[in-house]
Amino acid sequence: MKKALLMAAALLALPFMSLAADYKEGVHYEVINEGPGSAKPEITEFFSFYCPHCYNFSKTVVPMIEAKKPEGVAFNQAHVDFIGREMGPEMSRAFAVAHQLKVEKKMEQALFAAIHDQKQHFTSRDDVRALFVANGVAAKDFDAAANSFMVNAQMSKMKRDTENAKLSGVPALVVNGKYRVMNDNIKSYDEMLDIAFFLANKKD
Repeated sequence: MKKALLMAAALLALPFMSLAADYKEGVHYEVINEGPGSAKPEITEFFSFYCPHCYNFSKTVVPMIEAKKPEGVAFNQAHVDFIGREMGPEMSRAFAVAHQLKVEKKMEQALFAAIHDQKQHFTSRDDVRALFVANGVAAKDFDAAANSFMVNAQMSKMKRDTENAKLSGVPALVVNGKYRVMNDNIKSYDEMLDIAFFLANKKD
């Protein structure tokens, strides 16, 4: 009986193992860093509040990543500033401020909804500040965070990571700071996550 159960478990594992073995560099993922990857396994989503596909991704795929990612694999997000013209960097600042004030989930939804559902046109940091205040953040807390060393440092890191990832569009997944999942040949979001999880545990 025990032997039969072990054989059944092995057979169930075969489709995933076979699928993982078929993930190829240049087809399913690209190596963006020839050096060592991050010290700990991590998946980073690069996105923009101005990207409608990113809005959909935030509602459908991000919850799947958070729910299904392997134990010990961290999930991070980085806002890109190359979409939205002069407001691109301000939206990166808004994301960093929300992170520092620990209201990232609430403000992520508010910013996406304001831009894509309510068609709000942001023209300055004051417009962003007003949305934070409307969602319960004290104006003085927003101002203090927006000009803080920590927010500026996070913005610099996101910009540096974006450049290192060689991104041409978003949403995009980068794994361990070393691999970028290639979206062109992916048939479904489930496959995208399978590739990301495979890469997170890939041994260099």
